[in-house]
Amino acid sequence: MTSTLTKELTVNRSDWATQPADSAGWIARAHEVAAILATDAVERDRAGATPTAEVALLKEAGLVTLLGPTEHGGGGQNWITAYAVIRAVAAGDGSIGQLLGYHLLWFWAARLVGTREQIAAVETAATQDKWFFGGAVNPRDSDVVVTDNGDTISFSGRKSFSTGSNVSDVTVLEGVLSTTGEHVFAIVPSTSEGFTFHDDWDNIGQRLTESGSVTIDNVTTDWASAAGFVDKAFQPRVYNSLNVPIIQLVFVNFYLGIARGALETAVDYTRSSTRPWLHGGFDRAVDEPYVIDTYGDLLTKLWATEALADAVAVEQQAIHENAWDVTAEQRGNHEVRVAAAKAQATDVALEITTRIFEVTGARSTAAKVGLDLFFRNVRTHSLHDPVAYKRREVGRNLLIGELPEPTWYS
Repeated sequence: MTSTLTKELTVNRSDWATQPADSAGWIARAHEVAAILATDAVERDRAGATPTAEVALLKEAGLVTLLGPTEHGGGGQNWITAYAVIRAVAAGDGSIGQLLGYHLLWFWAARLVGTREQIAAVETAATQDKWFFGGAVNPRDSDVVVTDNGDTISFSGRKSFSTGSNVSDVTVLEGVLSTTGEHVFAIVPSTSEGFTFHDDWDNIGQRLTESGSVTIDNVTTDWASAAGFVDKAFQPRVYNSLNVPIIQLVFVNFYLGIARGALETAVDYTRSSTRPWLHGGFDRAVDEPYVIDTYGDLLTKLWATEALADAVAVEQQAIHENAWDVTAEQRGNHEVRVAAAKAQATDVALEITTRIFEVTGARSTAAKVGLDLFFRNVRTHSLHDPVAYKRREVGRNLLIGELPEPTWYS
């Protein structure tokens, strides 16, 4: 393997006082963060505590402002780098990889929906103050109701998931305006009166993502915070719908990061602890043909899927650079590629996190080893939306040239 095992990296956090100068430097910084997270990922998952220290670590490393303007202290990086950073962090801890990925999407929300003036204002404040973003946007729930109060708007409702909740500085809300039925996005402080985060996330994986439910009771903000609205009228563009391709590539990359962490951890365990089969005729597990073949197969599939994810990220970057003029056809063709990457990353990550046990042995199922954490994390989040519908997008495009209609999931 050409990559260095994350836990073997030497991390000097005093170097973090200076921001990396380029993409490679930021990715290396992300691997350093992963190395720190990997040292006690199993113990922290078991404890299930609010990841306050973990988010502080992301802030200290500068990763929360990775996409922020350099003139305000941000990293000035693009989404190609952002996806690589998410993947690197997730190799150390899948939960924190997800938190970072969602944060970066919501950091970008002003660019997706807002006016030029709103984009400048949000990105300046978010970068200078190192906001960490959460989001209460779950389309499977009933819509949050948005009320026009004159100079302000108020959000009321409930969402089953609010990833980032208690560790976020601001929360992205989305609801439907009661008078017109228009969807409204707004960024509000997470300490706003009317928020109740219920701390009821109790799933088998991604346990540190603060993804419990939230009650939103008359959370009020100025009309000026309604993204993309000018004089209470929304200014639409195709780029508004790119939130789905972005978040789906976020999924792809933290799945692949978890898979990479699983494979590297398993390799280390096989080298140090797996016993050869007593009837196999080999003195070391690393010499057994079936072990060699399995690892070769898994790494080949991971490399191929990483290459697809990287290629799709490059394609997406071209859309970001043409954000004000992107066409529906460009958006649709890109979503087909994202769907393919999502389906493949899900399959490969599940296969890797399951099959590693075949080549690590029965003793590797001990709780203290923690190999199950990788599978639990991928299995939990990959149920977010069915991959069969992703493959349908690809198949229908191939057979009849159909482009996916923009929805909350396509």
